[in-house]
Amino acid sequence: MTSSTTPGLARFNALTESAATTALHEVCASSAWGSTLLSQRPFSTVEALFAASDAATAELTDKDLAEAMAGHPPIGRPKPGDPTSSREQRGMAGASEELKAEMLELNLAYQEKFGHVFLICATGATGEQMRDAVKTRIGNTAERERDIVRTELGKINRIRLTRLVEEAEEENA
Repeated sequence: MTSSTTPGLARFNALTESAATTALHEVCASSAWGSTLLSQRPFSTVEALFAASDAATAELTDKDLAEAMAGHPPIGRPKPGDPTSSREQRGMAGASEELKAEMLELNLAYQEKFGHVFLICATGATGEQMRDAVKTRIGNTAERERDIVRTELGKINRIRLTRLVEEAEEENA
């Protein structure tokens, strides 16, 4: 991405409020995050969009974080028919049945401890890397884990925003 306005960003900026709300909700399920970004349109650069996303993510309350996490399926179980979660969790697609069963157990133990799905920026990660991350993070305090979740959510939001403005560019090509 360059520091100039891209055709995809211009298209996003020009969306109706309803269409932009829908697009942002597909990036992040937190309505507070989406409302914050929506209120700051138009963005002059992709970097300005990322900065707004990062700031909005940093400001999410525990309730907002829970809403955002509710939009993410457990690792190893992408939402049927959802190409985004399938693409992001590609590292689990070829995992052994043993690893998938282990991830299911770990996901359940994590959810039992923290009350929400294990959230990790899975793009580019192998099944083993995701397993090792949940094994490590399950030992965290709730406060430490909330900080990590916020960081991971920020990474996911950036990847999804990049895809949003790149897809918009491809549609105009």
